[in-house]
Amino acid sequence: CKDTTEGHVVSVKGLKENWQRWSSEHQQYQKHNPFSHDTRPSVVVPQRGHDSYGRPLQGSLTEQRGKEAHTHISEEVQKLCEAIRTIGELREKDGDEGGSNRKVVSVEFGKLFEHYVTISNKLVGILLRARKQRLVEFEGEMLWQGKDDHVVISLVE
Repeated sequence: CKDTTEGHVVSVKGLKENWQRWSSEHQQYQKHNPFSHDTRPSVVVPQRGHDSYGRPLQGSLTEQRGKEAHTHISEEVQKLCEAIRTIGELREKDGDEGGSNRKVVSVEFGKLFEHYVTISNKLVGILLRARKQRLVEFEGEMLWQGKDDHVVISLVE
């Protein structure tokens, strides 16, 4: 049985071959999918401490989305640091070794919150990420609007 569609000849044999190829590829994919019931114990699963443990397969869409998210967050952190430079003031940073004080750009959380609300609604999360990257310093584990408005956030330079 043959059908012609826009000049293409489609045969049952061709459809069957295409379906069989897709089915074989899908079965191979499912063998590597840890959430599939078709996962084979022979598949090498990265162990804790291995470089690929907890990471998506190279070249996968998951890896690409992760890279895009990392880039986006890095841009957000850079915007945050620029906002602190813009609205912050030079202040004495005490507590340095040798008794010498140095100047750093700092801003109170309340002032930064008011300014930053027009840029992003994720200020606290981005501040925590910037602190993890050692770009900013502030006291406490978490900042709360109202309660922590006078906490000083300083750029690390």
